[in-house]
Amino acid sequence: MTRTKTPRPPVARRRPHRTKIHGETLQDDYFWLREKENPAVISYLEAENAYAEALMKPTKTLQQTLYREMVARIKETDDSAPYKEGAYLYYTRIEQGQQYRLYCRKPARRKSEAEQVTLDLNLMARGHTFMAVGDYEVSADARLLAYTTDTTGFREYTLRVKDLSTDKHLRTRVERVSSVCWAADNRTLFYVVDDPVTKRSSRLYRQRLGERRELVYEEPDEMFNLEVSLTRSRAFVLITSASHTTSEVRYVAARRPDDEPRLVEPREQGHEYYLEHRSDRFYIRTNEGGARNFKLVVAPVGEPARRNWRELVAHREDVMLNDVDLFADFLVRSELEGGLPVLRVTDLDADGEAATHSVAFPEPAYEAEVGINMEFRTRRLRFNYQSLVTPPSVYDYDMQTREHHLLKRTPVLSGFDPADYRSERIHALASDGTRIPVSLVYKKELRGESARPLLLAGYGAYGLNYPVTFSIPRLALLDRGLIYAIAHIRGGGEMGKRWHEEGRMMRKMNTFTDFIATAEFLINEGYTTPAQLVITGGSAGGLLMGAVVNMRPELFRAVDTHVPFVDVINTMLDESLPLTVGEYQEWGDPHEPEAYRYIKSYSPYDNVEAKDYPAMLVQTSLNDSQVMYWEPAKYVARLRALKTDTQPLLLKTNMGAGHGGASGRYDALKEDAFEYAFMLNQLGIEE
Repeated sequence: MTRTKTPRPPVARRRPHRTKIHGETLQDDYFWLREKENPAVISYLEAENAYAEALMKPTKTLQQTLYREMVARIKETDDSAPYKEGAYLYYTRIEQGQQYRLYCRKPARRKSEAEQVTLDLNLMARGHTFMAVGDYEVSADARLLAYTTDTTGFREYTLRVKDLSTDKHLRTRVERVSSVCWAADNRTLFYVVDDPVTKRSSRLYRQRLGERRELVYEEPDEMFNLEVSLTRSRAFVLITSASHTTSEVRYVAARRPDDEPRLVEPREQGHEYYLEHRSDRFYIRTNEGGARNFKLVVAPVGEPARRNWRELVAHREDVMLNDVDLFADFLVRSELEGGLPVLRVTDLDADGEAATHSVAFPEPAYEAEVGINMEFRTRRLRFNYQSLVTPPSVYDYDMQTREHHLLKRTPVLSGFDPADYRSERIHALASDGTRIPVSLVYKKELRGESARPLLLAGYGAYGLNYPVTFSIPRLALLDRGLIYAIAHIRGGGEMGKRWHEEGRMMRKMNTFTDFIATAEFLINEGYTTPAQLVITGGSAGGLLMGAVVNMRPELFRAVDTHVPFVDVINTMLDESLPLTVGEYQEWGDPHEPEAYRYIKSYSPYDNVEAKDYPAMLVQTSLNDSQVMYWEPAKYVARLRALKTDTQPLLLKTNMGAGHGGASGRYDALKEDAFEYAFMLNQLGIEE
């Protein structure tokens, strides 16, 4: 990084902490950084922030330029596409200069009436460094709003109830609520409360407003989390208890909220099933009988046990059934085929193959998902579509006539033309011969015979596919000549359950070697060179960054990682931390010798060595509850002590946010500008 005088980096003091396990002694010199209440920890993080700012001072003008570009491209006063629920249209809007959205509604039949602001997040955020809405549930009579907010970023949501007819809050206030829904009587709430230490969603309560709450069910297994929801038909409250590999569902008739929940099918290790409802049947997405990509069965509401299941959609080895949405006359299946999302619509009153069709999408790489659909008796499907070159778009789709109606496309100002950019879907070859999908986008005029700077992103965990989405801030990189690429590596879910299974537990190394193979492919095909290749990933994608940079540091010019899960061994040995026990089914349990040895072979923190590393920007948040701030802090401290190069190593901590970084839109854009300025500076692009 160009500068006249190099600031001295902070040096974290070493205080050895030893753990004996499987005949070994692990020494962690920076274990003390876990002490969040220790002033020395906060001082160290603030010193790292000051060091990062000092190193980035030469890019200040570039940061300001990038930020102004990003703001100039957004429509600062804008609203969302309204959705209908009962007698009202609900939407959000935001105004120029505001960090947060307003939640609003208008009568559906009298749209000329003045809007009602149900929540103003700008007012609610006063006095807080963070503000996010979790649940937003309106009672069937449209009078009461149950909603949850997080004011720290730690994913601790507080439940409040607002009377929309008087614009006053009721006395109800419940801490640590993770999901909530209304019963049909418009006065009974079901909600799930998290454990205060592990944050596991474990206790389901039923509360009639103004009365004492009642514990309905408590999940005893530490591997499982609870979620409560209401079917679109509004007929049943569903209580789903799920681990990463197993689930079971209970249900209560919404009109009889005082009934005891009925169990559909007892849990069985490795069996996942999920419910939806229509008429006198439950529709059940299940992986029973070896259907690892899931199949769809139906069962009578009165006797939904497995012995009464009847197959409706068979399991397919090359198609993943991700979700099912039911309407009064239609069934919508969200599937993945060939690594791309597919929406399949079935007219439940029609017969034969003609009853089912797929919604057509025009681009080689895209993201499509079912949107907000609150109405049960409708033939209109709300879905969201976007790609690397098409901004987020909201459609209403007539499931009978198959006509699309574009309701809203996110405006992109300052002369944006999607025709100026090109999106591709290509495939790299892994070391074992597996074809790895790669999505790319770049400015058409800049992609020629010569190699270009390239930003390669990856994740590869939990069976989640890396979304092929549009980004307004990313245009600042594309317009400066960068290619943006996504490596859809194993461990994710792009190619079905097999893709996940081949990149988890004792096969996790495939995730890292897939990413390296993708980088080598892009270099060999002339897209980029090691001197022009920047890589990025966050959370489990931060684990990916740490692992591959330990394995092949010479392959990359720079690394940008945010909230990285890099201290795998220590975190997975600590059962008191949020997520740890449930995560054994993704990474393995290091209390078991074989799993311990395998995890230790790739855990980034445990494999830092005395060698040269690329330039690195490591970002975290003090209130992150998913990847604790001390993981990246310890990682940077250890890298500083061991690495042999003079490349920049920056740790930047947001002292008032959580896993997703800043919650305000302008604050988030400033974080983007800082991050992009780091990348561009490393690539020698100064303006």
